[in-house]
Amino acid sequence: MSQNLPHPGFSTILYEKRNATAYVTLNRPDVMNALNQQAIMELRTAFEDARADPQIRGVVITGAGKRAFIAGADISELSKATPIEAESQTRAGQALLDQIENLGKPVIAAVNGLALGGGCEIALASTIRLAAQGAKFGQPEIRLGLIPGFGGTQRLPRLVGKGVAMRLILTGEMVSAEEAFRVGLVDEMVEADGLIARAEAILEQIAANAPLAVAYAMDAVNQGLNAPLPVGLALEGKLFALCAATEDKKEGTTAFLEKRAPRFKGR
Repeated sequence: MSQNLPHPGFSTILYEKRNATAYVTLNRPDVMNALNQQAIMELRTAFEDARADPQIRGVVITGAGKRAFIAGADISELSKATPIEAESQTRAGQALLDQIENLGKPVIAAVNGLALGGGCEIALASTIRLAAQGAKFGQPEIRLGLIPGFGGTQRLPRLVGKGVAMRLILTGEMVSAEEAFRVGLVDEMVEADGLIARAEAILEQIAANAPLAVAYAMDAVNQGLNAPLPVGLALEGKLFALCAATEDKKEGTTAFLEKRAPRFKGR
């Protein structure tokens, strides 16, 4: 059954919950779903609601219309920003993307069109990136006399390697969904009319597993990725031990031995 977010008055996004999935849609198609400060604030509210709702097991983020996922920052707003305001804006964007990356629940970016600037960076922060045929990706900030400010200079090279990231950031070029898939920016390409259904199918697979184990696995990858291997292995060991202390671990191993499907409860 569909539920509504208990925060009426959203003007830049659509937010709904069906079954165990939250759906976040940038809803500014007249400006290619560009991110302004109002959108960033509303996105943070929506993701916080999804994080806090125990019934929600994952999130799909996409853009309204067929042209754009999120086509970057709202340039009309950005062009008027003072240096102090610009720093405040970039910190707000970075905080949003940190929230997405560390939500404790999988976030799938269903990229249905242009994913540029902040839109590409939101995809980078998501757990899994799906792209429709015809989607395009890029970090064009350099063409405006700027650099990526929502984590693009940090997450992009970690995902695709330093050389590819440097080329994309320094040229500002857009790349096709096919090229994004080739270099590892995109995890899977999907026909446009099946994009949301594929995201739902992946989240359904994940939701069949123990919620705490999913959250701990995401923590192990996110926190260990940038740590020295011994530090990452130590973290993995601690989180493995935490999993072993859960009721879900007992249920999972018992169900395996009894040759039945487990009934996980998230504790």
